[in-house]
Amino acid sequence: MEKVEKVRPKKGFKILGISIYEILVYFIIYSILGYIIETIYGILTKGVWESRQSFLYGPFCGIYGLGAVVLIISLQYFNKSTNKLFVGGFIAGSIVEYLVSFIGELIFHVKWWDYSHMPLNINGRICVYYSLFWGILAVYFMTTFHPRVERFIDKIEAKKSMRTLKISTVLISLFLLFDLLITMYALKAFVVRKVYEYDLNVPNKEYVINDIYKPLYGNEKKADFIYKWFSDEKMIKTFPNLKIQDVDGNILYLNQYVGDIQPYYLKFFEKNIREAD
Repeated sequence: MEKVEKVRPKKGFKILGISIYEILVYFIIYSILGYIIETIYGILTKGVWESRQSFLYGPFCGIYGLGAVVLIISLQYFNKSTNKLFVGGFIAGSIVEYLVSFIGELIFHVKWWDYSHMPLNINGRICVYYSLFWGILAVYFMTTFHPRVERFIDKIEAKKSMRTLKISTVLISLFLLFDLLITMYALKAFVVRKVYEYDLNVPNKEYVINDIYKPLYGNEKKADFIYKWFSDEKMIKTFPNLKIQDVDGNILYLNQYVGDIQPYYLKFFEKNIREAD
């Protein structure tokens, strides 16, 4: 089994032996790689170039970045055993997937995915099929793919000063933080707008209308700002597969409530496109 050789210094605060700088670098790199992978997957399966980013701005698919960081931190001590890597990936990947789905519903009020139609699922957030995939991915990731990424990082660090790289990493991380916060605000505004406009029967509907929608859109300046920067077209083209759940458990795809706006940037070939993940 190939072992990653670290050549860069490890100073400062660490999490299980991995510095904050490294964690941020891993998150950024794997978020970008995830965006590329998801975009190619969307083209091949749907015939369209659609947004697969996690945030309003920038080519970042955060679930990949977060998943990679968790796998790297949690599995670094299990590289000598393929079986341990598989079990660790199964567990760690499932936990990440469940938490991301749960937080998405709690904070963003949306469902990123739904496995409720699949066997052996837990609240539709995780299922055995994808958890097994996480285990297989962990073995390949830690033994083959991540060592290559490490060597790529080492080559970059050999050519550039650490000061320049650290400043760049901090600036990108600050941008991602800003992107996350503005995305949270935009998603909340967009979802409650659709709930109000189409009288969608979502859980806690009265609270959503009175405590979220009215304070946002009852203020003319806030409403103008939201409609200008977080229009239906901007939101649905950035998050084409956005969905929520009504009180009866039905999954409602928000691309059905934006008129004639196409939830993609470009169509490459005709395919029976189902507007879902």
